[in-house]
Amino acid sequence: MATVVIMPKQGQSVETCIITKWFREKGEKVNTGDILFSYETDKAAFDLESPAAGILLDIFYKDGDEVPVLENVAVIGNEGEKTDIFKPGLSSEASTLSATVIPEPISPSVAETLSVDTDSRVRISPRAKRMAEEREIDYKKLKGSGPNGRIITADIEVAFSGAQAGKTAISSGDEYSEKPLSNVRKIVAKAMHASLQNSAQLTHHMSADVRHLLEARTTIKKKLATDKNQQDITLNDMICWCVIKALGRFPDANSHFLEDKIRTFNIVNLGLAVDTPRGLMVPAVKNADSMDLMKLSAELKFVADACKKGNISPELIQSSAASFTVSNLGNYGVEMFTPVINLPQAAILGVCTIINRPVDMGNHTYGFVPYIGLSLTYDHRAIDGGPATLFLKEIKEQIEGFRY
Repeated sequence: MATVVIMPKQGQSVETCIITKWFREKGEKVNTGDILFSYETDKAAFDLESPAAGILLDIFYKDGDEVPVLENVAVIGNEGEKTDIFKPGLSSEASTLSATVIPEPISPSVAETLSVDTDSRVRISPRAKRMAEEREIDYKKLKGSGPNGRIITADIEVAFSGAQAGKTAISSGDEYSEKPLSNVRKIVAKAMHASLQNSAQLTHHMSADVRHLLEARTTIKKKLATDKNQQDITLNDMICWCVIKALGRFPDANSHFLEDKIRTFNIVNLGLAVDTPRGLMVPAVKNADSMDLMKLSAELKFVADACKKGNISPELIQSSAASFTVSNLGNYGVEMFTPVINLPQAAILGVCTIINRPVDMGNHTYGFVPYIGLSLTYDHRAIDGGPATLFLKEIKEQIEGFRY
């Protein structure tokens, strides 16, 4: 009996997916659970497992093809079975009448499926193992960044990049290399370009005294060393908490500009810019204003980890999922930058590094005080300069008045 392999639907807003690589060939024997191909939406990557055992009788789309969701992609069955009736484009009635078995779309393994190398007891996904073998990387020496120390494709890519960097200098006949843009890179590039083209963006810079935040961070670190129940709360968590408080006082910044109207949110869906091996992702923490600091910290960590592992919900990384975004480059030592708005959001806050600055402490005495840079980019179509400055000042005051 023939079984149709169908492109799964990943989220309500996803209409098409791109096949990035087939791991099986037409005519090859497959088992249930084997990885057939990898595919990606605008920002998330997935592997699709075989729903049945048999011969891969036909493949209707190749690497790089953009496939509508719920479309027939391939057919698995017994040797000699006909597959023409399953080809995309035929009427659903004809397919139903002629198909022996047409299962519901299977749930794909998200990003990486679990596999264990039994000879060496190395936990590695099938996709990562194939990539390591293709690139001649000894994965048994790597430390995995996936769940439970599992090696995933990102680990192989990092190892491969390091190996390439360690090779001898480039010869005169090989001065550069080229590779096609990934779908994620295309999406990011298109979104950033459209953002700057289609909005009136302006950035204001300000700095805030972070002595109270640093004192809180020191207290938390001490508790972590002695209290197993203490949750790790980062400086970025605290800043996001302050931003949410400021948005409550300046709701105009917590909005979407929709050309002929402005949608102002009564809740804060906080976006967090996350750097991943696949590129920039901005997941949203829904109803962030209803959370206490510990809950917010846990949710921020959860969505960031999900992005890095490749199993973030597609619905959470849509540009409209967040009402306001925070992008933190402080760990990279960036002193000032101009973050680009994730349209249709009306604003985004860039968080910079901490710098010690001389301050008049009184009585003709000067001391050095740690200040953190804050860069607010806003869409001047939605917010005027005065309210934007007052909002940024409110963030500063929330940071300076923070107590843990």
